[in-house]
Amino acid sequence: MRRAVGLYAAGAALLIGAAFPFLWMLSTALKPSGEIFATPRFVPLHPTLENFSRLFADTSFLVFFRNSVVVAGATVLLTLTVSALGAYGLTRYRFRGRESVAGLILLTYMFAPIMIIIPFYILVRQLGIVNTRLALVLSYTTFCLPFCLWVLRAFFQSIPLELEGAGRGRTVWYVVLPLALPGLIAAAIFTFILAWNDFLFALVLITSDELKTLPVGVNDLFNATIVDWGMIMAAGVMITVPTVGFFVAVQRYLVQGWGAGGVKG
Repeated sequence: MRRAVGLYAAGAALLIGAAFPFLWMLSTALKPSGEIFATPRFVPLHPTLENFSRLFADTSFLVFFRNSVVVAGATVLLTLTVSALGAYGLTRYRFRGRESVAGLILLTYMFAPIMIIIPFYILVRQLGIVNTRLALVLSYTTFCLPFCLWVLRAFFQSIPLELEGAGRGRTVWYVVLPLALPGLIAAAIFTFILAWNDFLFALVLITSDELKTLPVGVNDLFNATIVDWGMIMAAGVMITVPTVGFFVAVQRYLVQGWGAGGVKG
C-alpha cells in the first residue's frame, strides 16, 4: 500500500513539475499588461483574452500556424512512407550487407542537425528550393528518417513472415500494416513534434514572412522595441496546445512503439 502511494505521489510530483511551465505560461497569457509586471500571482486577478485577440489581429500568427501545419503534416507523410518502405525491405528481403546498411542508417542519426545545416543549405541552394516549404520538409525528413526506420524495423521483425503468405501485396495492407500501427504512430509523433518545434532550419532556409513557421515567426516578437510578454505567452500557449493534444490522443501507441524497439518476445 505504501509503495503504491509513493509511486502515485512521485507520479503526481513529476506531472506537476512538467506541467508547471505551461500553466504559468497560460496564467501570464490571461493577465492584463499591468498585472504581468505586478506582484507575481499564479491565478490572474482580472483574467482576459486580450492577449490572444491582439496576437491574432496584430501579427501574422495564423499564417505562421498554417505554415507549421502544412510543413509538419507533409514531413510526417513523407517520413512514414519512406521509413515504412525501407524498414519493410530491411526485414523482408535478404541481400548482402543488409545489417551493415541498417547500422549505417542508425549511425547517421547520431549526427546533430546543426552539423548538416551548412551542407544542406548549399544543396538546396543549388537545387533552387531555398525559401520554400519543400526545403523544410526535406530537411526534417533527413534527420527524422533514421530513427523512424529503426522503430518500424523492430515492428516488422516482430511480425512473422508466414502471415504474408503468397499474396504479399494484399497482406501487407490488411495484415502487416495494422500490426505495425503502434510503430507507425510512434514514428508519426516523433516526426510531428520535431518538425513542429524546429527553429534552426526554418531560420536558415526561410526568409519571406509569408512562409515562416511558428518558432521563427514568434521569435520575431522579441525584436520589437517593447517586448509584449502577454502576447508572447499567448503565442506559446497556442503553439503548445496542438502538440500536447496530439500526444495525449495517441500516447498509448507511443509507449507500445518505443517499447517494441527494445523488447521482442
